[in-house]
Amino acid sequence: MTIGAAAGLKLGKACRDAFGTALKDLGDEFPNLVTVDGDVGNSTRTEVFAKAFPSRGFNVGIAESNMVGVAGGLAAAGKIPVVSSFAVFLLANAYDQIRMSVAYPGMNVKLVGSHAGISIGEDGASQMGIEDVALACSMPGIVVVVPADATSTRLATRAMLEHVGPVYLRCGRIEVPDIYTADSEFKIGKANTVRDGKDVTIIANGLMVGISLDAAAALAAQGVNARVIDMHTIKPIDEAAIIKAATETGRIVVAEEHLMAGGLGSVVAGVVARTKPVPMEFVNLGDRYAESGDPHGLLQKYGLTAEAVVAAVEKVRSR
Repeated sequence: MTIGAAAGLKLGKACRDAFGTALKDLGDEFPNLVTVDGDVGNSTRTEVFAKAFPSRGFNVGIAESNMVGVAGGLAAAGKIPVVSSFAVFLLANAYDQIRMSVAYPGMNVKLVGSHAGISIGEDGASQMGIEDVALACSMPGIVVVVPADATSTRLATRAMLEHVGPVYLRCGRIEVPDIYTADSEFKIGKANTVRDGKDVTIIANGLMVGISLDAAAALAAQGVNARVIDMHTIKPIDEAAIIKAATETGRIVVAEEHLMAGGLGSVVAGVVARTKPVPMEFVNLGDRYAESGDPHGLLQKYGLTAEAVVAAVEKVRSR
């Protein structure tokens, strides 16, 4: 079944497509905005901006580490560089350069990791960014954002450019359901409750928000009223929303398209353990790499489904 169908959502654009369009639309408003790409602009969609503003789009070739160094220099010169590549190429290949040229000096560089998670499908395991959130969160001063749909990606792109300092924005490849509308609000560090509930809270981000809404619809048919929170910003995390959920619903499930270690679940668990301990369960990739295959088939095989979220809710409610 299409993601979001059970929740009555309409399938929309991929987050990477929304990101590319948003950059182009914001080009005149942010005259210092430039893009730095590693020869994959047709995939990351930075080519949309580069075609509209050819003097402000830089392709450094397949050299991610050099690309980040160039971006750091552009930021030092007063530009707002948006550096984009596949999430795994950007965060894994160029981690040291991000650390030394962006995070340590606090440069106003915007890092955009496209094709994140296992849902890139047939591109294969070597190109799946499944540890990128953990790597980004590990560096002091970097804001980490994972939008859930096309509209929130457009809003996140603006928020990223308005924020002074380094930001990592994670985008997916496949089409995802429309959750937000044009008049929706998006604020870095402020989670959005996309479905209210009193029996349990599901905290998710990225494509797992739509999947969690499907799970909530299935749970409602069983008489379970689930709250769904889109925790689009992992760093800084919205502690108030987590504490409120723990207090009001008493149980939390965290769902993400990422490894078990270092991602959204780890951050939420840290807040819960420190402030309001409640029973928790986690839906993620565990401690394993995936494989090449159909995107939706991979999500099914590796347990990133509404059924898996429902099972986690049932388990946490039994404790």
